[in-house]
Amino acid sequence: MQIADCRPEGVDLSLAAAVLLQGMTAHYLVYSTYPIKAGDTCLIHAAAGGVGLLLTQIASRAGARVIATAGTPEKADLARAAGASEVILYRDEAFAPRVRELTGGRGVDVVYDSVGKDTWEGSIDCLRPRGMMVSFGNASGAVPPVSPLILSTKGSLFLTRPTLWAYIATPEELAWRAGDLFGWMASGALSVRVDRSLPMAEAAAAHIALQSRATAGKVLLIP
Repeated sequence: MQIADCRPEGVDLSLAAAVLLQGMTAHYLVYSTYPIKAGDTCLIHAAAGGVGLLLTQIASRAGARVIATAGTPEKADLARAAGASEVILYRDEAFAPRVRELTGGRGVDVVYDSVGKDTWEGSIDCLRPRGMMVSFGNASGAVPPVSPLILSTKGSLFLTRPTLWAYIATPEELAWRAGDLFGWMASGALSVRVDRSLPMAEAAAAHIALQSRATAGKVLLIP
């Protein structure tokens, strides 16, 4: 099975290339790592990033109430347009107390955290008892070694550090995730935001933009 077999005629090839890696990541997070149920509440960090915008749309589609974090008002608007119910500007206020306030003190069912070191402690503090911490990225650096006792003292929490390759281990699973993404795109149910397209010769500039968090959505390199 090739990925091209899953792409409907109505899906632009460049958008298909843009969505695949990050889109399948969002898909497994919502449908497999912590299967979202209608009525669940999740916290999504970096919600205006490449994964974040897709994850917010897919989690909302699955019935979740999405609380998002973003760095600027402009990025907050993008997260809301993707389906976030509330957006916390993490540079203006501490996100953990605000999440507790928004959930009436209960906490969220799951945190999807691609940031890593800088958000680890706050993310743990956002979870309800027996909630799940999904740490799937290290944008700010790797999370330091963790004692299992912290999971006990914070409410019998669950912790996982997933990676895409374990969730597309069979052709059937790969076809399911890619097929869902392309089907949603063809129907207009999933929007892929391309922040900028650059020639391959400007790959260094693309990396600088990503590292400085100057982008919102995908960056494409064109051969």
